[in-house]
Amino acid sequence: MRNDRPLLARLNWFWMFQLAGWSTLPLLMWFMQPIGQRDARMMAIAWWGAAFGLLISGVWRHLLKRRISSGERIGWEKMALAVLVLGVIHTAAQTLGYAVIRPMGITTKGLYWLPGALMYWWGVYLVWNVFYMAVQSLRRANHAEAQALRLEVAAKDAELRALQAQVNPHFFFNSMNSVRALIYEDPEAAAQMIDQLASVMRYALQSGHHDTVPLSAEIEAVQAYLAIEKIRFEERMRVSVDIGAGLEQVRIPPMALQTLVENAVKYGVEASATGSEIRIHAQRMDNGGVHIEIANMGVIAPFANSTKVGLMNTRKRLALSLGENAQLDLSEHSGWVRATLTITEAA
Repeated sequence: MRNDRPLLARLNWFWMFQLAGWSTLPLLMWFMQPIGQRDARMMAIAWWGAAFGLLISGVWRHLLKRRISSGERIGWEKMALAVLVLGVIHTAAQTLGYAVIRPMGITTKGLYWLPGALMYWWGVYLVWNVFYMAVQSLRRANHAEAQALRLEVAAKDAELRALQAQVNPHFFFNSMNSVRALIYEDPEAAAQMIDQLASVMRYALQSGHHDTVPLSAEIEAVQAYLAIEKIRFEERMRVSVDIGAGLEQVRIPPMALQTLVENAVKYGVEASATGSEIRIHAQRMDNGGVHIEIANMGVIAPFANSTKVGLMNTRKRLALSLGENAQLDLSEHSGWVRATLTITEAA
Protein backbone atom coordinates (compact mmCIF):
# COMPACT_ATOMS: atom_id res chain seq x y z
CA MET A 1 0.00 0.00 0.00
CA ARG A 2 1.47 3.34 -1.04
CA ASN A 3 2.30 5.78 1.76
CA ASP A 4 1.68 9.34 0.58
CA ARG A 5 3.04 11.00 3.71
CA PRO A 6 6.14 13.18 3.25
CA LEU A 7 9.52 11.53 3.91
CA LEU A 8 10.16 13.63 7.03
CA ALA A 9 6.83 12.52 8.49
CA ARG A 10 7.69 8.83 7.91
CA LEU A 11 11.03 8.97 9.74
CA ASN A 12 11.22 7.58 13.29
CA TRP A 13 12.61 10.70 14.92
CA PHE A 14 12.70 9.21 18.41
CA TRP A 15 15.21 6.50 17.54
CA MET A 16 17.21 8.84 15.35
CA PHE A 17 17.67 11.23 18.27
CA GLN A 18 18.22 8.29 20.64
CA LEU A 19 21.10 6.97 18.55
CA ALA A 20 22.56 10.43 18.05
CA GLY A 21 22.28 11.38 21.72
CA TRP A 22 23.67 8.22 23.28
CA SER A 23 26.45 8.02 20.68
CA THR A 24 27.55 11.50 21.71
CA LEU A 25 28.55 10.36 25.21
CA PRO A 26 31.39 7.98 24.20
CA LEU A 27 32.55 10.41 21.51
CA LEU A 28 32.80 13.20 24.06
CA MET A 29 34.67 10.88 26.41
CA TRP A 30 37.11 10.04 23.60
CA PHE A 31 37.89 13.67 22.82
CA MET A 32 38.13 14.65 26.51
CA GLN A 33 40.69 11.96 27.27
CA PRO A 34 44.36 12.90 26.86
CA ILE A 35 45.80 11.31 23.75
CA GLY A 36 48.13 9.10 25.74
CA GLN A 37 45.25 7.71 27.82
CA ARG A 38 42.94 6.83 24.96
CA ASP A 39 42.50 3.12 25.43
CA ALA A 40 40.37 0.58 23.53
CA ARG A 41 38.99 -0.87 26.74
CA MET A 42 38.06 2.56 28.02
CA MET A 43 36.15 3.20 24.80
CA ALA A 44 34.52 -0.22 25.13
CA ILE A 45 33.27 0.84 28.59
CA ALA A 46 31.93 4.08 27.08
CA TRP A 47 30.05 2.26 24.32
CA TRP A 48 28.83 -0.27 26.91
CA GLY A 49 27.24 2.64 28.77
CA ALA A 50 25.73 4.04 25.55
CA ALA A 51 24.22 0.65 24.64
CA PHE A 52 22.66 0.26 28.08
CA GLY A 53 21.44 3.85 27.85
CA LEU A 54 19.60 3.00 24.64
CA LEU A 55 18.10 -0.10 26.25
CA ILE A 56 17.09 1.45 29.58
CA SER A 57 15.66 4.68 28.11
CA GLY A 58 13.85 2.68 25.40
CA VAL A 59 12.13 0.50 28.00
CA TRP A 60 11.31 3.57 30.13
CA ARG A 61 9.83 5.33 27.09
CA HIS A 62 7.62 2.29 26.41
CA LEU A 63 6.33 2.37 30.01
CA LEU A 64 5.77 6.12 29.80
CA LYS A 65 3.75 5.82 26.58
CA ARG A 66 1.54 3.12 28.12
CA ARG A 67 0.83 5.23 31.19
CA ILE A 68 0.19 8.41 29.21
CA SER A 69 -2.10 6.62 26.72
CA SER A 70 -4.11 5.17 29.61
CA GLY A 71 -4.75 8.69 30.88
CA GLU A 72 -2.42 8.51 33.88
CA ARG A 73 -0.95 11.84 34.92
CA ILE A 74 2.85 11.80 35.22
CA GLY A 75 3.69 14.44 37.82
CA TRP A 76 7.10 15.77 38.75
CA GLU A 77 7.24 13.50 41.82
CA LYS A 78 6.99 10.39 39.65
CA MET A 79 9.50 11.78 37.19
CA ALA A 80 11.99 12.56 39.97
CA LEU A 81 11.61 9.04 41.35
CA ALA A 82 12.06 7.62 37.85
CA VAL A 83 15.29 9.60 37.36
CA LEU A 84 16.65 8.21 40.65
CA VAL A 85 15.75 4.63 39.75
CA LEU A 86 17.07 4.89 36.17
CA GLY A 87 20.34 6.35 37.43
CA VAL A 88 20.80 3.50 39.93
CA ILE A 89 20.03 0.87 37.25
CA HIS A 90 22.50 2.40 34.82
CA THR A 91 25.18 2.70 37.49
CA ALA A 92 24.72 -1.00 38.26
CA ALA A 93 24.96 -1.83 34.54
CA GLN A 94 28.12 0.28 34.23
CA THR A 95 29.63 -1.47 37.26
CA LEU A 96 28.98 -4.78 35.54
CA GLY A 97 30.79 -3.43 32.50
CA TYR A 98 33.84 -2.54 34.55
CA ALA A 99 33.84 -6.03 36.05
CA VAL A 100 33.63 -7.68 32.62
CA ILE A 101 35.91 -5.46 30.51
CA ARG A 102 38.39 -4.40 33.26
CA PRO A 103 39.88 -1.38 31.45
CA MET A 104 43.57 -0.76 32.08
CA GLY A 105 44.40 1.80 34.72
CA ILE A 106 40.96 1.55 36.32
CA THR A 107 40.56 0.12 39.79
CA THR A 108 37.22 -1.09 41.05
CA LYS A 109 38.31 -1.54 44.67
CA GLY A 110 36.17 0.37 47.15
CA LEU A 111 33.11 2.49 46.56
CA TYR A 112 34.73 5.91 46.31
CA TRP A 113 33.57 6.15 42.69
CA LEU A 114 29.91 5.39 43.45
CA PRO A 115 28.62 8.91 44.37
CA GLY A 116 30.20 10.45 41.29
CA ALA A 117 28.80 7.74 39.01
CA LEU A 118 25.31 8.10 40.50
CA MET A 119 25.39 11.90 40.11
CA TYR A 120 26.54 11.55 36.50
CA TRP A 121 23.82 9.11 35.45
CA TRP A 122 21.14 10.95 37.42
CA GLY A 123 22.08 14.07 35.48
CA VAL A 124 21.97 12.21 32.16
CA TYR A 125 18.49 10.79 32.82
CA LEU A 126 17.23 14.10 34.16
CA VAL A 127 18.20 15.76 30.86
CA TRP A 128 16.71 12.85 28.88
CA ASN A 129 13.37 13.02 30.69
CA VAL A 130 13.13 16.80 30.48
CA PHE A 131 13.70 16.74 26.73
CA TYR A 132 11.37 13.78 26.18
CA MET A 133 8.47 15.30 28.16
CA ALA A 134 9.01 18.69 26.49
CA VAL A 135 8.76 17.08 23.04
CA GLN A 136 5.67 15.12 24.10
CA SER A 137 4.01 18.28 25.42
CA LEU A 138 4.74 20.06 22.15
CA ARG A 139 3.32 17.14 20.15
CA ARG A 140 0.17 17.07 22.27
CA ALA A 141 -0.28 20.81 21.82
CA ASN A 142 0.12 20.49 18.04
CA HIS A 143 -2.29 17.55 17.99
CA ALA A 144 -4.86 19.48 20.03
CA GLU A 145 -4.51 22.47 17.70
CA ALA A 146 -4.92 20.27 14.62
CA GLN A 147 -7.96 18.60 16.18
CA ALA A 148 -9.48 21.99 16.99
CA LEU A 149 -8.94 23.09 13.38
CA ARG A 150 -10.57 19.90 12.09
CA LEU A 151 -13.57 20.45 14.36
CA GLU A 152 -13.80 24.07 13.24
CA VAL A 153 -13.76 23.04 9.57
CA ALA A 154 -16.37 20.35 10.23
CA ALA A 155 -18.61 22.84 12.05
CA LYS A 156 -18.21 25.34 9.22
CA ASP A 157 -19.09 22.67 6.65
CA ALA A 158 -22.14 21.55 8.65
CA GLU A 159 -23.37 25.14 8.98
CA LEU A 160 -22.87 25.75 5.27
CA ARG A 161 -24.80 22.60 4.37
CA ALA A 162 -27.61 23.61 6.73
CA LEU A 163 -27.85 27.05 5.12
CA GLN A 164 -27.93 25.51 1.64
CA ALA A 165 -30.65 23.12 2.80
CA GLN A 166 -32.73 26.16 3.81
CA VAL A 167 -32.45 27.68 0.32
CA ASN A 168 -33.45 24.75 -1.87
CA PRO A 169 -36.85 23.85 -0.31
CA HIS A 170 -37.85 27.52 -0.33
CA PHE A 171 -37.05 27.83 -4.04
CA PHE A 172 -38.77 24.58 -5.04
CA PHE A 173 -41.88 25.44 -3.03
CA ASN A 174 -42.26 28.70 -4.95
CA SER A 175 -41.57 26.97 -8.27
CA MET A 176 -44.19 24.29 -7.64
CA ASN A 177 -46.68 27.02 -6.84
CA SER A 178 -45.95 28.50 -10.25
CA VAL A 179 -46.50 25.14 -11.93
CA ARG A 180 -49.79 24.67 -10.10
CA ALA A 181 -50.98 28.10 -11.23
CA LEU A 182 -50.43 27.17 -14.90
CA ILE A 183 -51.35 23.52 -15.05
CA TYR A 184 -55.08 24.18 -15.73
CA GLU A 185 -54.69 27.46 -17.62
CA ASP A 186 -51.92 26.43 -20.05
CA PRO A 187 -50.83 22.76 -19.86
CA GLU A 188 -48.17 23.23 -22.56
CA ALA A 189 -46.60 26.11 -20.67
CA ALA A 190 -46.76 24.07 -17.48
CA ALA A 191 -44.90 21.23 -19.23
CA GLN A 192 -42.16 23.65 -20.35
CA MET A 193 -41.96 24.97 -16.82
CA ILE A 194 -41.48 21.45 -15.43
CA ASP A 195 -38.63 20.84 -17.92
CA GLN A 196 -36.87 24.02 -16.75
CA LEU A 197 -37.54 23.12 -13.13
CA ALA A 198 -35.91 19.71 -13.67
CA SER A 199 -32.78 21.49 -14.93
CA VAL A 200 -32.68 23.74 -11.88
CA MET A 201 -33.27 20.79 -9.54
CA ARG A 202 -30.41 18.86 -11.17
CA TYR A 203 -28.10 21.83 -10.67
CA ALA A 204 -29.20 22.32 -7.05
CA LEU A 205 -28.59 18.66 -6.19
CA GLN A 206 -25.17 18.59 -7.87
CA SER A 207 -23.97 21.94 -6.53
CA GLY A 208 -25.11 21.14 -2.99
CA HIS A 209 -21.99 19.00 -2.55
CA HIS A 210 -19.66 21.99 -3.10
CA ASP A 211 -18.91 25.11 -1.09
CA THR A 212 -18.62 27.20 -4.27
CA VAL A 213 -19.49 26.85 -7.96
CA PRO A 214 -18.38 28.70 -11.11
CA LEU A 215 -20.34 31.85 -11.91
CA SER A 216 -21.17 30.42 -15.34
CA ALA A 217 -22.98 27.42 -13.77
CA GLU A 218 -24.90 29.68 -11.40
CA ILE A 219 -25.95 32.00 -14.24
CA GLU A 220 -27.13 29.01 -16.28
CA ALA A 221 -29.33 27.87 -13.37
CA VAL A 222 -30.63 31.42 -12.86
CA GLN A 223 -31.59 31.66 -16.53
CA ALA A 224 -33.46 28.34 -16.26
CA TYR A 225 -35.33 29.76 -13.26
CA LEU A 226 -36.12 32.97 -15.12
CA ALA A 227 -37.43 30.91 -18.05
CA ILE A 228 -39.85 29.31 -15.57
CA GLU A 229 -41.04 32.68 -14.33
CA LYS A 230 -41.18 34.10 -17.88
CA ILE A 231 -43.83 31.51 -18.71
CA ARG A 232 -45.79 32.67 -15.69
CA PHE A 233 -45.44 36.45 -16.01
CA GLU A 234 -44.99 36.77 -19.79
CA GLU A 235 -44.54 40.45 -20.76
CA ARG A 236 -44.63 41.66 -17.17
CA MET A 237 -41.06 40.39 -16.68
CA ARG A 238 -38.19 41.76 -18.76
CA VAL A 239 -34.73 40.30 -18.25
CA SER A 240 -31.31 41.70 -19.09
CA VAL A 241 -28.15 39.64 -18.45
CA ASP A 242 -24.68 41.11 -18.96
CA ILE A 243 -21.71 39.03 -17.74
CA GLY A 244 -18.27 40.47 -18.36
CA ALA A 245 -15.68 38.46 -20.26
CA GLY A 246 -13.39 36.21 -18.24
CA LEU A 247 -15.72 35.90 -15.24
CA GLU A 248 -17.02 32.41 -16.00
CA GLN A 249 -14.81 30.68 -13.42
CA VAL A 250 -15.30 33.12 -10.54
CA ARG A 251 -16.39 31.04 -7.54
CA ILE A 252 -19.53 31.86 -5.56
CA PRO A 253 -21.73 29.83 -3.15
CA PRO A 254 -24.32 27.71 -5.02
CA MET A 255 -27.82 29.22 -5.26
CA ALA A 256 -26.52 32.59 -4.01
CA LEU A 257 -27.56 34.55 -7.11
CA GLN A 258 -30.66 32.39 -7.36
CA THR A 259 -31.86 33.69 -3.99
CA LEU A 260 -31.28 37.30 -5.02
CA VAL A 261 -33.00 36.85 -8.39
CA GLU A 262 -35.93 35.14 -6.71
CA ASN A 263 -36.36 38.14 -4.41
CA ALA A 264 -36.18 40.46 -7.43
CA VAL A 265 -38.96 38.51 -9.16
CA LYS A 266 -41.13 38.35 -6.05
CA TYR A 267 -40.83 41.99 -5.00
CA GLY A 268 -40.22 43.57 -8.39
CA VAL A 269 -42.31 41.65 -10.92
CA GLU A 270 -44.99 39.91 -8.87
CA ALA A 271 -45.66 42.88 -6.58
CA SER A 272 -46.23 45.30 -9.50
CA ALA A 273 -49.24 45.33 -11.82
CA THR A 274 -47.01 46.42 -14.68
CA GLY A 275 -44.15 44.08 -13.81
CA SER A 276 -40.49 45.00 -13.73
CA GLU A 277 -37.23 44.68 -15.58
CA ILE A 278 -34.61 42.50 -13.90
CA ARG A 279 -31.00 43.32 -14.65
CA ILE A 280 -28.14 40.94 -13.91
CA HIS A 281 -24.77 42.57 -14.42
CA ALA A 282 -21.27 41.30 -13.58
CA GLN A 283 -18.00 43.06 -14.26
CA ARG A 284 -14.35 43.05 -13.25
CA MET A 285 -13.33 45.99 -11.08
CA ASP A 286 -10.10 47.96 -11.36
CA ASN A 287 -8.67 46.28 -8.25
CA GLY A 288 -9.18 42.81 -9.77
CA GLY A 289 -12.30 42.00 -7.77
CA VAL A 290 -15.73 41.17 -9.14
CA HIS A 291 -18.92 43.22 -8.90
CA ILE A 292 -22.24 41.37 -9.42
CA GLU A 293 -25.51 43.30 -9.31
CA ILE A 294 -29.12 42.08 -9.34
CA ALA A 295 -31.48 45.03 -9.89
CA ASN A 296 -35.27 45.31 -10.15
CA MET A 297 -37.70 48.21 -10.33
CA GLY A 298 -39.49 48.85 -7.04
CA VAL A 299 -38.81 49.62 -3.41
CA ILE A 300 -37.40 47.67 -0.50
CA ALA A 301 -40.38 46.10 1.26
CA PRO A 302 -40.14 47.15 4.93
CA PHE A 303 -41.96 44.07 6.27
CA ALA A 304 -40.65 41.44 3.83
CA ASN A 305 -39.42 38.84 6.29
CA SER A 306 -38.61 36.29 3.57
CA THR A 307 -36.35 38.84 1.87
CA LYS A 308 -34.46 39.41 5.11
CA VAL A 309 -34.11 35.68 5.69
CA GLY A 310 -32.87 35.14 2.13
CA LEU A 311 -30.32 37.95 2.37
CA MET A 312 -29.13 36.80 5.80
CA ASN A 313 -28.77 33.25 4.52
CA THR A 314 -26.78 34.41 1.48
CA ARG A 315 -24.53 36.64 3.61
CA LYS A 316 -23.76 33.75 5.96
CA ARG A 317 -22.92 31.41 3.09
CA LEU A 318 -20.69 34.06 1.53
CA ALA A 319 -18.88 34.49 4.86
CA LEU A 320 -18.41 30.74 5.31
CA SER A 321 -17.29 30.12 1.72
CA LEU A 322 -15.28 33.24 0.91
CA GLY A 323 -14.67 34.90 4.28
CA GLU A 324 -13.84 38.58 4.26
CA ASN A 325 -13.31 38.54 0.50
CA ALA A 326 -17.05 38.86 -0.20
CA GLN A 327 -19.87 41.12 0.93
CA LEU A 328 -23.52 41.62 0.01
CA ASP A 329 -25.34 44.97 0.11
CA LEU A 330 -28.97 45.90 -0.55
CA SER A 331 -29.81 49.47 -1.60
CA GLU A 332 -32.61 51.48 -3.18
CA HIS A 333 -32.10 54.46 -5.49
CA SER A 334 -34.18 56.19 -8.17
CA GLY A 335 -36.89 53.53 -8.21
CA TRP A 336 -34.45 50.60 -8.42
CA VAL A 337 -33.59 48.04 -5.75
CA ARG A 338 -30.05 46.70 -6.12
CA ALA A 339 -28.52 43.64 -4.45
CA THR A 340 -24.78 44.00 -4.93
CA LEU A 341 -22.35 41.13 -4.40
CA THR A 342 -18.71 42.23 -4.26
CA ILE A 343 -15.85 39.73 -4.32
CA THR A 344 -12.61 41.55 -3.61
CA GLU A 345 -10.45 38.63 -4.72
CA ALA A 346 -11.62 36.49 -7.61
CA ALA A 347 -11.69 32.88 -6.40
